[in-house]
Amino acid sequence: MKRDVRTWLPWITLLTDVLLINLAVPIAYWLRYNLQLFRGVDPANNVPYRVYLPLSALLTVLLILTNRKEGAYDTRRGRSLFDELYAMVNATTTSIMVLVVLVFFYRRLFYSRIIFVYAGILIIILLSLARLVRRAIVGRMRQAGQGVDRVLIVGAGEVGRAVMRNMIAQPGLGYRPVALLDDDPSKGSTDIGPIKALGPIENLPDVIADQAIDQVIITLPWQYHRKIVRLVSESQQVGVRARVVPDLFQLSMGGVDIEEINGIPLISIKEISLTGLNRATKRAFDLIAASLAFIVSLPVWLLIALAIRVDSPGPILFRQPRAGRDGKPFTVLKFRSMRQDAEVELDKLLQRNEANGPMFKIRDDPRRTRVGRFIRKTSLDELPQFINVLRGEMSLVGPRPALLNEVAQYQEWQRKRLDVQPGITGLWQVSGRSDLTFDEMAMLDIYYGENWSLSLDLQILLRTVPQVLFGDGAY
Repeated sequence: MKRDVRTWLPWITLLTDVLLINLAVPIAYWLRYNLQLFRGVDPANNVPYRVYLPLSALLTVLLILTNRKEGAYDTRRGRSLFDELYAMVNATTTSIMVLVVLVFFYRRLFYSRIIFVYAGILIIILLSLARLVRRAIVGRMRQAGQGVDRVLIVGAGEVGRAVMRNMIAQPGLGYRPVALLDDDPSKGSTDIGPIKALGPIENLPDVIADQAIDQVIITLPWQYHRKIVRLVSESQQVGVRARVVPDLFQLSMGGVDIEEINGIPLISIKEISLTGLNRATKRAFDLIAASLAFIVSLPVWLLIALAIRVDSPGPILFRQPRAGRDGKPFTVLKFRSMRQDAEVELDKLLQRNEANGPMFKIRDDPRRTRVGRFIRKTSLDELPQFINVLRGEMSLVGPRPALLNEVAQYQEWQRKRLDVQPGITGLWQVSGRSDLTFDEMAMLDIYYGENWSLSLDLQILLRTVPQVLFGDGAY
């Protein structure tokens, strides 16, 4: 299925482009000759549509060639929507200009020049919509596991984990890391979430066969270049593509910026995203949005407070020390969803823990009250955290604020999630919530800190709405 997708997708795209181009031209003809926008048509120049058929065919050929040159029909992943649309607009503009020049030299004056403008605009609109639909369909297919490459990571150091978290954070790219190899006994035998640790690098051929691997990604330092060459060769011998992460990537675990000049790669270190102006922008957005949310939700606060008071004895708000940015403790606020003596009963429930790693979660926690079950399912128990945001202790978007005893159990690489201020919602909350393993949560949180942008925050906030409404993964 994976190779089928990569085989037929470019052909489907090309065929769709041909159909839409040849739909745009008759619509442009209708706008010019029938609707006669802006100005009428001289009867002497009123020609039937068949006169434009050769031009429509020529425009189709030009557009297919220019789009192909812009990479519209290859199977590269990671190309942004903006880059794809820009390339398509550039190809369309170039083709229309070439066609106008040819018509000018051909000197067939009955051809309307404005029809080319109409056609160009329509082609850009139709092809843009087609690319948006294609991206949505392919993204859905990949999230459902179709057309996804099973990936083996060779090297479980910081670079390897950076590759893993980028793949986990962007499932639409179509990569699923399923296994890792490392000569370090501790790394080669320690699973990272659903990614199985299957021993030393020498196990490569067996793992490729046993795990049905589609791609191998090698993240070893360049001083092991002979071993890297051997691993690439072994992968290719069994028909599996192998890729090597450049050693320069190790200079910055936040990633690198890559540009190119006519195919020559230019690599520079990517700046940390949440510093300086970016940090101030995020804080300003938090203050404005949290203030508005606090005011709008006040009636809900009053109803929940009344329900808690009537339902069970104890305080309305639950206060608990949590780890903030850089592990600094602060007191998180929530609506109380459990009985007053819930913390005392925790030791009795530890053996029922359904979460792996340094977390405690069970689906049917007997300590919850009747109101508590509802507000936890709908995440309404977290409304008081808007106060934490206004105080500057939390952000609207960020990693889950961890318990102090959980932080004490973190592995060294997991502590990087503390580099970012905790949030009410976050990337992992909209990517599976409690259904994810702790390692996956940590990788998504680290990815968020390395790739923060205001648009990413807005996307997460918008994706949080259906998660809250349907309660997916919340318990």
